[in-house]
Amino acid sequence: MQNRGIPGAILFDVDGTLAETEEAHRRAFNQAFQDFDLPWSWSSELYGRLLAVTGGKERISHFIAAYGANPVLDGATIADLHRHKTSLYEREVFEGGLVLRDGVERLIRSAADAGVQVGVATTTTKANVDALLTATLGAAWERMVPVVAAGDMVKAKKPAPDIYELALARLDCAGEEVVAIEDSRNGLLSAVGAGVRVLVTPSSYTAGEDFIQAVAVVDRLGDPGVPSRVLSGPPLLEDFVDLAYLGAVLGAGERGSAA
Repeated sequence: MQNRGIPGAILFDVDGTLAETEEAHRRAFNQAFQDFDLPWSWSSELYGRLLAVTGGKERISHFIAAYGANPVLDGATIADLHRHKTSLYEREVFEGGLVLRDGVERLIRSAADAGVQVGVATTTTKANVDALLTATLGAAWERMVPVVAAGDMVKAKKPAPDIYELALARLDCAGEEVVAIEDSRNGLLSAVGAGVRVLVTPSSYTAGEDFIQAVAVVDRLGDPGVPSRVLSGPPLLEDFVDLAYLGAVLGAGERGSAA
């Protein structure tokens, strides 16, 4: 196990964690419904409930089954609808419609400079990851974030641990050296199920969720001049989350596991 006082790797969730993406996703879903002549429109309130189901295709299927939505679509049509929705989302991202949350770029760049591996573990599509990180970090983003476990690469999506198990298999370090940064309870449970310690930064859609299994919860990763606030867990070493703080999260997690 590494002993540098910093993690061996950081795994980021994408939607809600890297950026506040969910409203952009909701707008893309609603536009796709219009384009497919479907009489559906998801309000923010409804979409918040639907986010309990991870994966866009799964969310559409759940909406049809749970809300009695008509027409009932077959799997192939749902897949076509979701592909169109993804293209609409990517267009908004590339037009500059989204920015990374406070502290995300700083932490990614400092990790890369320090030789800490960085990856993403997400239920969104690889195309959505490409779009967001290209638009915000530039075309060479994969040099800083070389490990991507996304979308349909696994059978079971969050809260199942599969996506984190896949990400860990692609990292050159043990699970106990890794900190996951998540915004949702489903993501938290997925990481914990794979033996990964978690720092939560709640998003606008997840702020009221239960994060009891997280080692730490902060309102944001923060930046110089944009301080973080610890909601639970170890106290900050600086005014923002840095690699040393993530090392403290690992240490606190080890003590919790031994208790």
